Amino acid sequence: MAKGTGRRRYGKKAGTKVERAMHEMKAGTLRSGRSKRKVKSRKQAIAIGLSEARKSGARVPRKKSGSR
Repeated sequence: MAKGTGRRRYGKKAGTKVERAMHEMKAGTLRSGRSKRKVKSRKQAIAIGLSEARKSGARVPRKKSGSR
């Protein structure tokens, strides 16, 4: 949970999207980007799920941007 509060950091919809992406990755049907390459890494599958959740308006924390 988030520090000090009882709120979820990620919404339920985000969890569902990540779950679906993981199932697709395990089945070998999850593809990435314009090149449509098959996703093999677990981290990449999670990132794709969160990205889709973000686009659909689910509660997902902002991406961490590098400080320059």
